[in-house]
Amino acid sequence: MNPAGLGGHELLAAAVTHTPPESTQQALGYPSLFLLIVIGALVPVVPTGALVSSAAVVAFHQTAPFSLLLVFGVSAFAAFLGDVALYWLGQRGMGSKNGSKWLAAIRDRAPEERLAQAQDKLADHGVMVLVLSRLVPAGRIPVMLACLMARMPLRQFARGDVPACLAWALTYQLIGILGGSLFSEPWEGVVAAVGLTLLVSSAPAVWRRLRGGRSDGQHA
Repeated sequence: MNPAGLGGHELLAAAVTHTPPESTQQALGYPSLFLLIVIGALVPVVPTGALVSSAAVVAFHQTAPFSLLLVFGVSAFAAFLGDVALYWLGQRGMGSKNGSKWLAAIRDRAPEERLAQAQDKLADHGVMVLVLSRLVPAGRIPVMLACLMARMPLRQFARGDVPACLAWALTYQLIGILGGSLFSEPWEGVVAAVGLTLLVSSAPAVWRRLRGGRSDGQHA
């Protein structure tokens, strides 16, 4: 019996368009966010900043309390675990005669120029350079390799990585909140947040190319 008086087509349409409750979204979303950020820290090809911003947009539009705080905590903790795991794997590679695929992957993503800059900053500022490395796009891996080459103990690296991950999670969450506040629909905010994240991530590379092109033109 259909108490609402709806026909079969109406019931099917209602079922298809029904949005899962926030509790269900959170039960699925937070573990997925955690796992993806850990993977992104280990394999630096996943756009983890965009993930945090997108999750912040969704949390911004939810009525459940502490949603944004949960996104922040999950993101920072996942990034920290991923960083520490990658550093530990890199240490094992440094201590091995044949190295390791993880150490090779770190080296492949740390150009000589960026590595030299990271080594200079590490010598001048110590572990605090980890905070900036997390905030500067493509800055994390060169600094991590510099720490590995300096034989920095894992415990010391972890202490410096805590504020780095907290600052990183807060920065990208604020980008998400900005995107979410501009639009009434969550999906529109997600698109805006991802666009802002990609813009922030690509700006340093574009600037370096432009500066390199100008330098070549001056020497020509």
